[in-house]
Amino acid sequence: MFDTVLIANRGEIASRVIRTLRAMGITSVAVYSDADADAPFVREADVAVRIGPAAAAESYLRIDRIIEAALQTGAQALHPGYGFLAENVDLAEACAAAGITFIGPPVGAMLAMADKIRAKVTAVEANVPVVPGRHDSQMSDEQVAAAVKEIGLPALLKPSAGGGGKGMHIITDFAQVDGAIASARREARASFGDDTLLVERYVNTPRHIEVQIIADSHGNVLHLGERECSLQRRHQKVIEEAPSPLLDAHTRALICDSAVRLARAVGYVGAGTVEYVVPSDAPQDFAFLEMNTRLQVEHPVTELVTGVDLVECQIRVAAGEALSFTQADVTTTGHAVEARVYAEDADRGFLPTGGEILTWAPPTGTRVDSGIVSGSVVGSTYDPILAKVISWAPDRVAAIESLSDALSRTVCLGITTNIGFLRRVLALESVRTGVIDTGLLGRLDSPAPTVPSELLAAAALIRLAAVRDSGPWDGAWRLGGYPVLHVDVQALLEEPVSVQVTGTVAHAHVRIGELEIETRASITDDVLTLNANGITYPVRFAQGDALWLHNIRFGMWAVKTSLLRDRALRSGAGAGHGVGPWIARSPMPGAVANVPVAVGQEVAAGDAVVAVEAMKMEHTLRSPGRGIVTEIRVAVGQQVKLEEDLVIVDLIKEEG
Repeated sequence: MFDTVLIANRGEIASRVIRTLRAMGITSVAVYSDADADAPFVREADVAVRIGPAAAAESYLRIDRIIEAALQTGAQALHPGYGFLAENVDLAEACAAAGITFIGPPVGAMLAMADKIRAKVTAVEANVPVVPGRHDSQMSDEQVAAAVKEIGLPALLKPSAGGGGKGMHIITDFAQVDGAIASARREARASFGDDTLLVERYVNTPRHIEVQIIADSHGNVLHLGERECSLQRRHQKVIEEAPSPLLDAHTRALICDSAVRLARAVGYVGAGTVEYVVPSDAPQDFAFLEMNTRLQVEHPVTELVTGVDLVECQIRVAAGEALSFTQADVTTTGHAVEARVYAEDADRGFLPTGGEILTWAPPTGTRVDSGIVSGSVVGSTYDPILAKVISWAPDRVAAIESLSDALSRTVCLGITTNIGFLRRVLALESVRTGVIDTGLLGRLDSPAPTVPSELLAAAALIRLAAVRDSGPWDGAWRLGGYPVLHVDVQALLEEPVSVQVTGTVAHAHVRIGELEIETRASITDDVLTLNANGITYPVRFAQGDALWLHNIRFGMWAVKTSLLRDRALRSGAGAGHGVGPWIARSPMPGAVANVPVAVGQEVAAGDAVVAVEAMKMEHTLRSPGRGIVTEIRVAVGQQVKLEEDLVIVDLIKEEG
C-alpha cells in the first residue's frame, strides 16, 4: 500500500479524497493555485504544494508542475479526482514515466474511451447499443452542419472531449446551426482544449442513467448498481439518486451487464461509470452515451446504498490488491439522493455568481461534501460547485423529504446559490413520483419568488438596530419618542419595497403597503429572533455588499436596505426600452468571450452585442431593439464585474 498520495485537484473532491486517505493512514499531498492558497482542502492536507497562479491552464492543468510536486513530496501515487486532468492520457503517461502510480484505469482503456467518437466505436464492437449519429473525427463546420441535416431534428451537438454537459447544444431549428457550432467549439476549447464535435439524434423525454463499475487487475469486473441523473439543467446534473425509480429488475440486470461487458472489452481497471440515454417509455431500449474513466461527482449516492467507499476501492485496486468482495456481495439498501449546491442564480437563468462566503453552516446529521468554509472567496475561475448534500432513507420518498429538510438547514450567506431552486425541484409532484426526464427542469416556468413580508420586516429591523447603534437617528421622530424609520428593502435586481417601522427593535409596528405586522425581536450575534404577529422566525444574517438573510421556512435572500429612496432605473435590465441609450451590462462576473459588433454598426432587435463567459458557461446579451452601437467599453478576454457597463446602443424608434 502507498504511504503518500498526491491529489491533482481542488475543492470538495480534494477534501473528499483526503478524508479517505486519512482513514487509511496514508499521507495526503494537496496542490493548489494562488486562488486556493487559503482553501479548506489545502489546510486539511498533510502537505500542500503551490503549483501556479489562479488560471487553471497555469496550475491545475500543468502536468509538469503536478509531477514535480509529486516527486518533491515523495508521493508514490496520484489521484486525479474529477474534472481538470482526471481523464487525461498525458497525465497517466507522465505518471508512468516518473514511476508514480496513476489511480485510474490503464492508458489503453482511457484511449478507448478518451473521446466520445472512439467510445462509440468501441461500444458497437462490444455489442452495446449506441445512439444514432455522426461520430467522424475532425469534422469541419460545414460537415457538422451537413450531419445535422442528415440526422434530422432535434439534433445534439457534443464536444468529443470532456463531459459535464459543457459545450452541448440542442438544435431544434436549422437556423440555429451556425451559431450553435461556433458556441460549442468556443466552449469546448475553453473547457477541454479540444473543439472537435460530434452530432447525435436527440432523444425526446430521455432519462440519463449510469452504471458504476469497479474492476481490479486480477480480472474481476463488478458493477455497484445504477444511478438516476435525469434532473439536469443545460446538460449539467443537479440532483442524482440511487437506485433509479424507472428500472425494473430485468432491465436493471440488462443495463448493468452491458456496462460490465464494455469494461471488460477495454481491459478496464479502477472505478468508472458507463452512461446511458434511456427512453422514458421504453427503458429496455437504452443506448450507450459515454464512459467516464474516473470517479463521478455523484458517487456518494452509490456509497450510501452499497456501503462501499469508492475512493478506498480506487486506491486499493491501484496498489495491486484484488477486490475484497464479489458481485454476489453487492447489495443495495434503501435510497439515496444528492443535490449539488452551485454558486449560481437560478432565477436569472442560472448565471454564475461569486464573492465572499460570509457564513457557511452545513446541516448536521446529513452527509455534506464541501470545499468551502466561512470566509472562502468564490471567483469565476473554476467550476461553480460549492458542495453536495446527500441524504439516505429506507425508501425514495423519505430520502427526498430528508434531503429537502437538509437543504432548508443549509446556510450559505454572502453569495447567491441554487439552494432555493433545489428545494422547489424536490417539491415537484413529478419528482416525488419519479416521472422525470432530462428536459424537465428546462420546461419549468415558475415565477421567481418574492421576498416574504416577514423577511422584509426582519431586514428593516436589522437596519433599525444598525441606525440605533451608529448614533443619531437619520430617520424621523414623532411625538411620544418612538422613531418612525422609512426603509427601502431591495432584493437583488428587484424594485425596492418601502417598509415603515415605528418603535424599537424589541417592539415595533411594521407597515408594508397595506400589510401591518406587530413585531417583537432580539438580536444575538448573527441571529435575529423575530416574532411577527405571534409566530417566531429565527433569522440568521450577515452583512456584506448586501444584507444576507436565512430562515428555514423562507430560505436565503440577499437584500439592500437604504434610508434614502434610491430608485434609479437600471439601464439594460430587460423589457420596456423605447428610444435612447441602452446599456448592455454584465449579468455575471466573468470574462468577455465575444464582441460581435463595432462602434457605428446598426443592430436589430435580438442581435448579439456581447458575450460573457464565467465558470465555463457563456451568456450572450442581445439588443432589445433596432439601434446604433455608440460605445464599446470592453475587449475580448477582459475581466468584468456583475452589472458592469459593456456596450451602449442608441435605440432608434421603429417606423410604423
